Amino acid sequence: MDNHTIVTLKKGEGRTIKSGGLWIFDNEIESILGTFKNGDIVTIHDFDGYPMGRGFINQNSKIRIRLMTRNVHQEIDAEFIMGRVKDAWEYRKKTVDISSCRIIFGDADFLPGLVVDKFSDVLVVQSLALGIDRFKEEIVEDLKTILKEDGIEIRGVYERSDAKERDKEGMPRVKGFIGEEFDTNVEIVENGVRYIVDVKDGQKTGFFLDQKYNRLAIQKLCKGAKVLDCFTHTGSFALNAGIAGAASVRGVDASELAVNQATENAALNGLSDTVKFECRDVFELLPELEESGEKFDVVILDPPAFTKSKNSIKNAIKGYREINRRGLKLVKNGGYLATCSCSHFMDFETFTKTIGQAAANVHKRLKQVEFRTQSPDHPILWSADESYYLKFYIFQVVDEK
Repeated sequence: MDNHTIVTLKKGEGRTIKSGGLWIFDNEIESILGTFKNGDIVTIHDFDGYPMGRGFINQNSKIRIRLMTRNVHQEIDAEFIMGRVKDAWEYRKKTVDISSCRIIFGDADFLPGLVVDKFSDVLVVQSLALGIDRFKEEIVEDLKTILKEDGIEIRGVYERSDAKERDKEGMPRVKGFIGEEFDTNVEIVENGVRYIVDVKDGQKTGFFLDQKYNRLAIQKLCKGAKVLDCFTHTGSFALNAGIAGAASVRGVDASELAVNQATENAALNGLSDTVKFECRDVFELLPELEESGEKFDVVILDPPAFTKSKNSIKNAIKGYREINRRGLKLVKNGGYLATCSCSHFMDFETFTKTIGQAAANVHKRLKQVEFRTQSPDHPILWSADESYYLKFYIFQVVDEK
């Protein structure tokens, strides 16, 4: 798999890898010396021959090379891969509750293009780059070995490489079992809340682990409260509110599948009486609630990424502004708003400014309780910008005094 092809960058290019990132784009390359197949490991030199590192190449992708190491003498062999996997697991053991967590987060764990989530005793794998795809099964075996040393038996592995990103790499979308078949409805416990995670048909890998500690952060606000949870997905924020002793929780999502799962999750936690879910378009529902004069102690907004590209950012800003404007109007004076954006393109400054505009527009004052990002098992690697995507605010909302 290793070969001795040398890729030379154009003069003045390679800004991403020079600042600490892992990507080299198609338009940054001056020449390629040697023969290779897509997915092979190649060596990268700067325009003047200075060695930059080694990574895998794919001519179908705009991200032409993804760096695996900055050491040009490093063989990308079984021992190297095992070392990367071990580092990723050791980091999780120190920083998060490992009962369910993301064990590998692509670039941030120096395994570009690969995501592995652990849901209790099941692993879900998502491979989004050709080069790393070749190591996928080896990495799964490494993980099983390492986890076993800590007394964790993995009973099954499911692959969810069915994302659009695969198209950009010239790879077919695939999903299915890696190894033995097993029941793909997996029960997990997070922050004391029980969920059934559907690893086969749920969104992405079945459950969003990145909000774990943000969900925990809303618990303290929800005791005795009337709560509205918008874009609830499988009910996670709503159930955290419920378990914290909310008086009533209304969860809303446009997906019938998600609402059914959320309703089952409420029953699983004995919360069916206080936590109710409905299948509605949030943008339609909020104006109706406003018209009928409804107010809530806590409103939670966890929308999907309104933007997946730089080009659609203007529309996304409109979407976030509108949803926050509507949400703010439904918070009673002195109540709380939790609001977030999971789009990497909606950066901290833009998101913050957009919420500020929404508040000014509806004459509300915001007292910031806290600002948070994604859970530490989705580490933000500085200079690998895509690894920082989740922004999460909690505010107390007061009428203009």
